[in-house]
Amino acid sequence: MTNLAQLLAQHLATPEKILYSQFEDGVWRDYSVAEVAGLAARWQQALRREGLLAGDRVALCLKNGVNWVTLDLAALGLGLVVVPLYLEDNAENMAWCLRDSGARLLVLENARQCLALQACEADLPPLVCVQDGAAGGVALAIWLPPSAMAEFEIQSLAPDALATIVYTSGTTGRPKGVMLSHGNILANVLASSEVVNLHGEDSLLSLLPLSHMFERTCGYYLPLAAGIKVAYARGIQQVGEDLAHHRPTVMIAVPRVFERFLARMEKVLSESFIKYALFRLTIHLGWRRFQGRASAPEKWLYVLLQRIVAAPILARLGGRLALAVAGGAKVELRISRTFIGLGLNLIQGYGLTEAAPVVAANRAWDNDPETVGAPLAQVETRINAAGELLVRGPSVMLGYWNNPEASAKVLDADGWLNTGDLAGMKNGKIMIGGRSKDILVLSNGEKASPQDVEIAILDDPLFEQVMLVGEGKPFFSLLAVTQEPDEKALVRRANAQLKAFPRYVRIRRVISISEAWTVENGLLTPTQKVKRRAVEERYAQRIKQLYLR
Repeated sequence: MTNLAQLLAQHLATPEKILYSQFEDGVWRDYSVAEVAGLAARWQQALRREGLLAGDRVALCLKNGVNWVTLDLAALGLGLVVVPLYLEDNAENMAWCLRDSGARLLVLENARQCLALQACEADLPPLVCVQDGAAGGVALAIWLPPSAMAEFEIQSLAPDALATIVYTSGTTGRPKGVMLSHGNILANVLASSEVVNLHGEDSLLSLLPLSHMFERTCGYYLPLAAGIKVAYARGIQQVGEDLAHHRPTVMIAVPRVFERFLARMEKVLSESFIKYALFRLTIHLGWRRFQGRASAPEKWLYVLLQRIVAAPILARLGGRLALAVAGGAKVELRISRTFIGLGLNLIQGYGLTEAAPVVAANRAWDNDPETVGAPLAQVETRINAAGELLVRGPSVMLGYWNNPEASAKVLDADGWLNTGDLAGMKNGKIMIGGRSKDILVLSNGEKASPQDVEIAILDDPLFEQVMLVGEGKPFFSLLAVTQEPDEKALVRRANAQLKAFPRYVRIRRVISISEAWTVENGLLTPTQKVKRRAVEERYAQRIKQLYLR
C-alpha cells in the first residue's frame, strides 16, 4: 500500500459496511463504504474539471465530517497534496498559509470565512463554500457534480510522494508547513494499530479537529484502516448527548477533554459528602489494584464500588468505553489516576506533527501513566547532550515546505529529528519534560521548565489555565485564569503543587485573570496551546508591576 486512499479501497468489497455517522437536518445519518466512495468520486470529477494535477495543492477548511474525509480521500487518490486549515484560525493566518503553500483551490465551510479572507486583501485561489456561495465563493451544491461519471480513482504513487502539508499552529512566529508523505503516514498508521488494536465491533466518536495530525492519523486513517465506524460529534456542548447516543468503545482526545469531564463530575459529587467520599475511595482502591498493591478485602470492596459508584459515572461516557487515549499534551497524573481508578484504562502517548504524529505510547497491557510509553515499532529514539529527544523512523517528515533553513535545524543528515522536547527514560519508556527552548532562567541563573511547573499547578482544579513567567527576574510568578480573586491564596495553592520541585521553583506572586484564554481572543493556538508571547504582551503592564513591588 503506497497511497492513503487505498485505506478506503480495501473495503469496497463490503459496500454496505457503515464507516461514518454525522448529524444532518436533526437526525443522525450513516454513510456506507459505497456512499463514501461515490462521494469521493464526485469530488475527484470536480477536481479534474479544475485542471488540478498530481502535486498541486488543495486546501480545505471544514468542520469534521464526511465532506472533510471524502475530499481528502479524493485528493490523495489523484496524487494531489492536501493542505488542512484550522476552522477556528484567524483569516490573516489562513491567507498566509494559502500563499505559502501555493494552494490552487480552497474549500470552505461557510460564507463568513470567505468574507474574512477577502478582507485580508490577499490573492486567493478559487473558493468553494459548503453552506452557500455568497461572498465570491461557489456553492458546493453547484460546484460538485450530482453524480460521478467514473469510479473512485487511486493513482499509483511512490511511498515518498507528498501527501499533505500541515501547518504547525506555532506558539510564536509564523507557522511552518510540515511535509508528510503517503509513506510517512501509512507507517504511522501501521505502528499505531499495534497500540490501539481496533476490531470490527469497535466504534469511535471524533472530537478533535481533523486539521490536527493527531486526530487525522488516530481518529481517521487508523479507524479507516480497521474498517470501524466513526461518528462526528456535533460540538463540545453536545458531547455528552453524542456519547450517550453512539456509545463508542474507544475515545481519542486531548487531556483537556478528560479534565473538563472530571471537573463536572467532581462538582456534582461534591454536593454530597457521602457520594464524594465514596468517589475518592473508589479511585484510591482502583489505583491500588492497578498498581498490584490491593489486598484481597480491598479487591472485593472495589468490585462493589465499581458497580455502585464507577459505573454510573462512566455511563456518562456512553457506558461501553474500553479504552481512552490521550495525546496532544501531557496528561496530569491526577487525571490518569482518576480514570484508571474508576476502571477505564486511560493511556497517553507522545508525538508531534513532524512525526506523522505518534512517536511513543503506553499500551493497554503495559501502562505507566508517569510516562508516555515506549517508542512505536520501527521508531528509534535517543537523547542528546542537551537532554532533547531525537527521533528517527519511517514516519519522520520530509522537511518544512519552502523552508530549508528550518528543516536543517531539526533534521540532520542521518535522518534524526530533534523534537525540541526534554526527555528521560524509565524502564524503556519515555518521560517528557518541557520544551528545551522554553526554559526560563532567573537572574540568579536558576532554571525551570515552564511546562513542567504549569502541569503540576494545573493538578489543582482551582486553576483553569496558567503560565509561568520570570525570565531574567529574581523569582517566578504566575498568570492564572481562575475564578479565585485572592492572589495570596493562589500563591499558597500553587506552591502546594510544587513540593517535588527544587526549592527555588516556587511562586512568589500571582496575577488572577477571570477571562479564559481562547483561540478567539488570540491567546491560544487552534490546537489549544498557550501563545506565550501573546499572553505576555496582553498582560505586560501587570507583569511589570509584579516586579516593582
